[in-house]
Amino acid sequence: MMMKIRQPLRTFAPLAAALALSACSSFMPPTQVSMDAPAQWYAPLPHQGSVGSLTQWWQQQGDPELVELIAAAQASSPSVSLALARVAASRAQQAAAHSALLPNVGAQVSASRAVSQPGFPVTNTQQVGLQAAWEIDLVGANRAVSRAAQANVEGSQALWHDARVSVAAEVANLYYSLSTCTQQLALARRDAASRQETARLTEINANVGFVAPSVGAMARASAADGRGRVTQQAALCELDTKALVALTAISEPTLKEKLALSVAKPAQVAAISIASVPAQTIVQRPDVFSAERDVMVASAQVGAAKAQRLPRLGLAGSIAGTRLSTNGVNQEGITWSFGPLAVSLPIFDGGLRVAAVTSAESNYHAVVTVYRAKVRQAVREVEEALVNLHSTEARTQDAKVSTQGYAESLAATQARFGQGLASLVELEDARRNALISESVLLNLTLERNRAWVSLYRALGGGFEPQAQLKPL
Repeated sequence: MMMKIRQPLRTFAPLAAALALSACSSFMPPTQVSMDAPAQWYAPLPHQGSVGSLTQWWQQQGDPELVELIAAAQASSPSVSLALARVAASRAQQAAAHSALLPNVGAQVSASRAVSQPGFPVTNTQQVGLQAAWEIDLVGANRAVSRAAQANVEGSQALWHDARVSVAAEVANLYYSLSTCTQQLALARRDAASRQETARLTEINANVGFVAPSVGAMARASAADGRGRVTQQAALCELDTKALVALTAISEPTLKEKLALSVAKPAQVAAISIASVPAQTIVQRPDVFSAERDVMVASAQVGAAKAQRLPRLGLAGSIAGTRLSTNGVNQEGITWSFGPLAVSLPIFDGGLRVAAVTSAESNYHAVVTVYRAKVRQAVREVEEALVNLHSTEARTQDAKVSTQGYAESLAATQARFGQGLASLVELEDARRNALISESVLLNLTLERNRAWVSLYRALGGGFEPQAQLKPL
């Protein structure tokens, strides 16, 4: 029996390999599709270079408090945890897909005691054996599924990185917002104190008849307006703090203690280098990388669906050691079987396999469309971040000149008001201009920091698809 089967297997093996290779290449649509990225960036670039330095970008800010907050938020983020769970699930699916390429081996132990016929002695039977079954991957269907599972693992790991980048960007934006809010609060308090002092002096002059009572009323209204701005700004800072508490899972008293000094100073971010060729930048995006892996998965699914319409080859075998004990006589031996070598060919299934192929092909085309849309969206996000960054940098210098000019005008008007040479209306107008200009300058700094964070996120946050993905 073994001699009759071995020779056909030897002659069949090269043919099976050739069929598998040809089937894999002909059944599956392209696993890589063209990237519709422009030849160059059209927005001004801040620098030239690569994006590899983004892996340590947060450390380059020189603010250890921010790094600590980002780490705490990533550790407690449900989106990061969910992405990590998906990585573990995809690895389990990969192991299951890989197992289909290997023989299925099982052990069996049995014992029995019986009388086969009346008057015969009792027979004890003991048996220990191995059973094996193997589906030979004749047309490469199982290999296609295994490659799809590997691509799925890589894609899920990329999305884990993307989740971490998103959390880091959200924490940084809140951190910079709180820093700006704290400075706005200090500005509002200085302005309120100035209005209160003006109201005090005006009230004295009104009481002795040097100014009209209406002027005193205006001064009191201005002081009240200044105090209201302080209350409003303090509430905004509290909201930013509570948002950071929710993101980082750090208790509010502890977080406020940590932020007491760090957010009191202006927050500045490190510059980012960016490659001039968009295609070199887009591949650094984890979401684009994951979408590309989705194309590979969909392609393999098409190949696997088509392979289900072709013959399948299976092989089974077993070997066992047996011991018989009858009437004090023991017999031992080995039993084995090789086969059957079975070929199954689908003939009629009511259109089930054809429908599966059509569904897989439709899904493939949809996934390709999503991938190309991801590329276009990535280009848009980088371009928008560059435009915002260039705009804020260009407006900052004018804002500084404006702030300095209005501050000088306010100082001069206050001096004239103290000498009775300027009206309260003139003073309030000068104060309002100075307050608005300084507030605009602070908001421009926040806008510029957020533009850097947006660029960091749009560039992929230091994701390196060519590097070997490390275990998470």
